[in-house]
Amino acid sequence: MKLFLKRIHTHIYRYSVAFFFILVWPVLYFLSRKKSRYKYINQFRRLIIFLSTTISGIWFRIKYEEPVDWSRTYIICGNHTSNLDVSAISIAAKNNFCFIGKEELLDNLVLGFFFRTIDITVNRDSKISSFKAFKLAAERLNSGVSVIIFPEATIPEEYPPKLHPFKNGAFRLAIELKIPILPVTSIDTWKVLWDTGLERGSHPGICNIFVHKPIETAHLTIDDADALRDEVHAIIKHKLETA
Repeated sequence: MKLFLKRIHTHIYRYSVAFFFILVWPVLYFLSRKKSRYKYINQFRRLIIFLSTTISGIWFRIKYEEPVDWSRTYIICGNHTSNLDVSAISIAAKNNFCFIGKEELLDNLVLGFFFRTIDITVNRDSKISSFKAFKLAAERLNSGVSVIIFPEATIPEEYPPKLHPFKNGAFRLAIELKIPILPVTSIDTWKVLWDTGLERGSHPGICNIFVHKPIETAHLTIDDADALRDEVHAIIKHKLETA
């Protein structure tokens, strides 16, 4: 019975996301034609998140290690255990941003729209696709749009989830462009909704998110990419272990 109720909750959450997306879709479609689309589409993305999570009884408690200067551009790197991680970082980030995500998300009713308009897709099995995705990410960063990357590249299959090794593409890009890394730890989103929620369901609750202080990269060389990757991994791992 408990699992049945948790699966009902997952469907309530998923259908509420779809409902509010369809409700504002005409406006989103209009805004997608504008040069200033990042600002306005992200505002509507936050609105859809707020409405759908509120109805579902899901809340985000976001803490910052120090005030973040949102006039700057960042590569935002977070651990990934739940679809709620996307929602959490969308709320935590206060500037223009886009996500890098797997191309399979294009088939999703809601996420597909965002990936066709402002986000970036990548085929994880294709080096050419990865190169193109990071080239496009560099263009976005140079234009002042922050890029959000989950460097684990996927949600861990084991439950409870463990932090997996990070891929180093985001960190090489940060050093090449002298863009600071902003680590974000999703502490317990998986306890509310693991992965998509379809297997174990979900339930109302508070998700705790911690935004770490930025890590500057202006003084680093490309030879430091692995060390930067390991530093960010260690920061997030320590927070997960001590929260």
